[in-house]
Amino acid sequence: MKTQKIGFIGGGNMATSLISGLIAAGHEPSSIWVSDINSEQLKSLAERLKVNVTASNETAVSEADVVVLAVKPQIMRDVAKQIAPAIQQRKPLVVSIAAGIGERSLSAWLGPDIAIVRCMPNTPALVLTGATALHANDKVGAEQRSMAENILRAVGIALWVKDEKELDAVTAVSGSGPAYYFLLMESMEKAAAELGLTEETARLLVLQTALGAAKIALESSETPELLRKRVTSPGGTTQRAIETFQQGGFEALVSKALHAARDRSVEMSNQPEFN
Repeated sequence: MKTQKIGFIGGGNMATSLISGLIAAGHEPSSIWVSDINSEQLKSLAERLKVNVTASNETAVSEADVVVLAVKPQIMRDVAKQIAPAIQQRKPLVVSIAAGIGERSLSAWLGPDIAIVRCMPNTPALVLTGATALHANDKVGAEQRSMAENILRAVGIALWVKDEKELDAVTAVSGSGPAYYFLLMESMEKAAAELGLTEETARLLVLQTALGAAKIALESSETPELLRKRVTSPGGTTQRAIETFQQGGFEALVSKALHAARDRSVEMSNQPEFN
């Protein structure tokens, strides 16, 4: 994998995180190409990460064994059609990290014979703790699957799904998921201030508690339900808070929210500009 040439079409935050993770994992910067319309961003990437940069998408494709499409979904069709001739000539593995753009659309724009992996990373990838789900079309071979997985594992965990439709559920759970936790943190900070804590104290307590809870859950073989019960003493303060959550329909609201996010992901993928 470390000898494979990787071309990034788009040099934004997610691409930068992937590149940083790859280099930290031992990938040679000289084997990485990045194209972007932002000359300042390219200059920064070249100076900080020592990668090859170009304003030409075609150049990045022509140098690559793997092409990572890291542009906004709204412009994906135009970009894909622009690089299609170079993709057809080079026949690289194409990895798309654009939400809502299905493999059928990518194949229509790039060519039906192109190996495509579609994936859904989330924003914690920016700090190398991402959670990504991947799906490959039937043109992707075993070695190419490994290549795609290694790229995404550079910024966190990477899991394969059998059906592309599962990516809509992934979007609802992990793609949008960080915002749900931020909302809970935000609400807890506000409540802590109402209870008399200073803003700084409330923030530090909430953030460290969130980190600790996640760390316990990751390192434990027990389910979140069992972990919750272990820290909920009968008749205590935690039980009173949990009962209040449940009386307010907490579980049903979470389910409703994730279903709504999944449904919106499906709607977006069916929009004309994404097809």
